[in-house]
Amino acid sequence: KMTPFEIRDACQPDFERILRLNDVEVQQTSQMDLDRLRLLDDLSAYHKVAILEGHVAGFILAMRAGAPYANDNFSWFASRLDDFLYVDRIVVGSEFAGLKIGSGLYQDLFAYAKARVIPSITCEYNIEPPNLASRGFHDKFGFRELGRQRVAGGAKLVSLQAAAT
Repeated sequence: KMTPFEIRDACQPDFERILRLNDVEVQQTSQMDLDRLRLLDDLSAYHKVAILEGHVAGFILAMRAGAPYANDNFSWFASRLDDFLYVDRIVVGSEFAGLKIGSGLYQDLFAYAKARVIPSITCEYNIEPPNLASRGFHDKFGFRELGRQRVAGGAKLVSLQAAAT
């Protein structure tokens, strides 16, 4: 049975919990302090949290094409696609694993994009070091590889992915 959770816009009181969630998964995402989170929130077209029993169980941050976002992966998509939503990060607390919170956030993201006639959702995940959970998750949503690039000073190889809305 699916545990009911609410998806709503992220707001300032959520930021402390968002930072804690991000810190746990920093190997798969990237560092983020409060100033960085505020910047990403300002740049985002879509920043939501999943609330379960009053707690922030997960969050997602996405930027729309044309945002003034200095990021190697976002820039890669911007040079190839006219319009897209770029998933900067999605994190679900490990204590909420298996409750379909990540899937719920993605379903909401795809509905948001569809309603605004945004043709694709883009993201990347690590190939080196491998992030098999992210790969499996994105495969379920129809993501396909458009290319690869090295980031983090060559320490990571990422797969640049897109899915049609």
